[in-house]
Amino acid sequence: MSRVKKGVNALKTRRNILSQVKGYRFGRSKKERQAYEAISHAGAYSFAHRRDKKGDFRRLWNIRLNSALHTNGLSYSKFIGDLKKKNININRKMLSEIAADKPETFKRILAKV
Repeated sequence: MSRVKKGVNALKTRRNILSQVKGYRFGRSKKERQAYEAISHAGAYSFAHRRDKKGDFRRLWNIRLNSALHTNGLSYSKFIGDLKKKNININRKMLSEIAADKPETFKRILAKV
């Protein structure tokens, strides 16, 4: 069997790894082994935090809604319960945007509930 020198392929993978870690600090942007570690951890964190982001935004919408409702003398849980009883299907994202940007429209929704 003939001998295979892998210089070209090794350089290609090294260049690829180091291009992915541009902007990282210290050895993580210069040393291949540390860069590979940094990439694998970054990928794991980004995967997990893509899931967390959805919950974070829902929590933010709930807080915004709750503050808008408290100024009108209502609580968040009672408001959501009444929305479901009246069969008004507006999601929390839209409700929080309406409460923040268009308070008069939000008051009309409260009047319906």
